[in-house]
Amino acid sequence: MNDIAIDANFDSGNIEVLSVDGNTATLAIRKDHMSEFAQWFHFRVTCAAGTELELKITGLNQSAYPGGWPSYDACVSEDREYWARAASSFDKDEADGTLTIRYTPASNIAFFAYFAPYSMERHHDLVAEAAASEGVDLLRLGTTLDGQPVDCLELGDGETQVWITARQHPGETQAEWWIEGALECLTDTTDPVARALRARCRFHIVPNCNPDGSRRGHLRTNAVGTNLNREWDNPSADKSPEVLAILSHMDTTGCDFAIDVHGDEAIPAVFLAGFDGIPSWTEELGASYDRYQAILDRRTPDFQTKLGYPKAAKGKANLSMCTNQLAERFGATAMTLEMPYKDLADAPEPEQGWSPERCKLLARDCLAALLEWLDS
Repeated sequence: MNDIAIDANFDSGNIEVLSVDGNTATLAIRKDHMSEFAQWFHFRVTCAAGTELELKITGLNQSAYPGGWPSYDACVSEDREYWARAASSFDKDEADGTLTIRYTPASNIAFFAYFAPYSMERHHDLVAEAAASEGVDLLRLGTTLDGQPVDCLELGDGETQVWITARQHPGETQAEWWIEGALECLTDTTDPVARALRARCRFHIVPNCNPDGSRRGHLRTNAVGTNLNREWDNPSADKSPEVLAILSHMDTTGCDFAIDVHGDEAIPAVFLAGFDGIPSWTEELGASYDRYQAILDRRTPDFQTKLGYPKAAKGKANLSMCTNQLAERFGATAMTLEMPYKDLADAPEPEQGWSPERCKLLARDCLAALLEWLDS
């Protein structure tokens, strides 16, 4: 007789149930459709209140980023509003790499996820609320292969063209939580930073570049297994209509400053990645990026510059990636913002780790840093 039941047939759900024995379940992560990527999980456990759950996600040595599992605690919620962390441990030698999650719910239900999910329903609420705000225009740039809209919110009366894109990789839900914080700031007519930025800039914000992968419970790809952040040099209607639609509109508006928002599986820090190695790199353009990074580093202790990605050598930048393509194509000060799945090594918060709340607060610091960057 099993004490628990596990479900994942819902928006962004992903898990395979291999076996259940009492209060212990053996699980595996389903790969992205038409892809080998596997890392995102999101599932529901129904049980008697007070049941001590033991959930074993196996085969993780074959996941997309095995380095993401050591020192990682799974996200858990009983009300789908507040997400905390459940004690987790990783054993690379158990069942080809096993993450064991232990949690005792106070109620009859608990949701577990790689990071706090951002559902397509919440996405539509976010877009509708922002579009109803004063001075905001909603553009439907195109449709995905599953027939979902690619939404872009535009606001501001200034000349500087600012593009913000998020969730090219759908399992990086940190990105849309960040967007929620950014939109709450920018649509607040009483916020002094927002007022100044809207006077100086025209914002073009794509809250979710990959609705299909988001709904399907993918980590990194769209409906046909395409990694959208490797399509920016040559997007196509059959493989990457999302990027094709966004880039076509960018060509119309231009782009002076761009942030592409992501999450990183292994590195326990918030950091930026720039466009080193693009063919048209100049000292002036590089200094512009460095100046923004220094401002953000000074503004918030949740950002740092010690940990991050290696820089590309001269002329070796991958122009299929968004940040590199926008810097090369438009001469934009472009950057990739990375947030962790783990907690911050330098500023841990044991109950929640890196959380939706911190994503949203970081967005406000990024916008304040943009204003200071413009002024300097």
